[in-house]
Amino acid sequence: MATISLGFGRQNFRLFKRSFLLLKLIAVVFAVLLFCEFLIYYLVIFRCNWPELKTPAYDGEQETLEPVLKAMFLADTHLLGEVRGHWLDKLRREWQMERAFQTALWWLQPEVVFILGDIFDEGKWSSSQAWADDVERFQKMFRHPRHVQLKVVVGNHDIGFHYQMSTYRIKRFEKVFNPERLFSWKGINFVMVNSVALEGDGCNICSEAEAELIEISHKLNCSRELLWWLRPRLVLSGHTHSACEVLHGAGISEISVPSFSWRNRNNPSFIMGSMTSTEYALGKCYIPFESTVLITYCGTAGFLVVLILIHFGFLDSPFIFGCQLLRKFKTV
Repeated sequence: MATISLGFGRQNFRLFKRSFLLLKLIAVVFAVLLFCEFLIYYLVIFRCNWPELKTPAYDGEQETLEPVLKAMFLADTHLLGEVRGHWLDKLRREWQMERAFQTALWWLQPEVVFILGDIFDEGKWSSSQAWADDVERFQKMFRHPRHVQLKVVVGNHDIGFHYQMSTYRIKRFEKVFNPERLFSWKGINFVMVNSVALEGDGCNICSEAEAELIEISHKLNCSRELLWWLRPRLVLSGHTHSACEVLHGAGISEISVPSFSWRNRNNPSFIMGSMTSTEYALGKCYIPFESTVLITYCGTAGFLVVLILIHFGFLDSPFIFGCQLLRKFKTV
């Protein structure tokens, strides 16, 4: 009877050890998933703050403060389509953009968000059904409160390169995204330009785009050259996937906004702008590096393998290994 009880106790102990191992594995996996898929976005984006403008001007003895507009600028999200979009690639990269965008909205509270082209990767050839599916995914990922304005600029991957674009694709894009070219808020004018149509070769779409710019320049009472039409203080563009600055004539600065997707960069980011009608200040906010997440997952996988090997006796635990080394040292 005692022998049977002892054997039953050993079985219970082994079952307990296996259950405890399983609980440890589940706890580690859950903690790492929680960190890599949620918490890391808060930890990284919490370090971002709106850039400060220079000291406000004084009018006599009274300080005059202009309203400040907080604007976010993203670019090149490149949502994958049905042709080149592997399901795992979509899941990984689109979840990253969704979490980064939603976290930035919650923490930074921008008033307006601009996405500067190449929203989709396959808009230049996607079918009507594929386009509808891509738009639905975009609207889910970049959902936003009603008080936040979302402005989208067309890119070459949305309607095709210059000699590929068509009126049909442009109208399809404008049906989903407001086709307005001039957006004004707090005394600041934003002109959204279809740069694909600025080839200057006199094509029908190009002529229409230039006519729209001339009309806007008349509204703003500007002169008539491409940059002189509008006399911008600042030009923000996408397409290059990298951040760079080009200084045009008359001291006009053009800043290229980096890609927002892991598919194009290991270190995506976006631009934050604090703007008034007379000045602006820009800052860059990074989102989590893809390499950081991959290293965390790989390190965790290695740790779990070691844990399992120790449990089944293929490796000594660090504690036992340390004790053995200590005994050898004392013996010597």
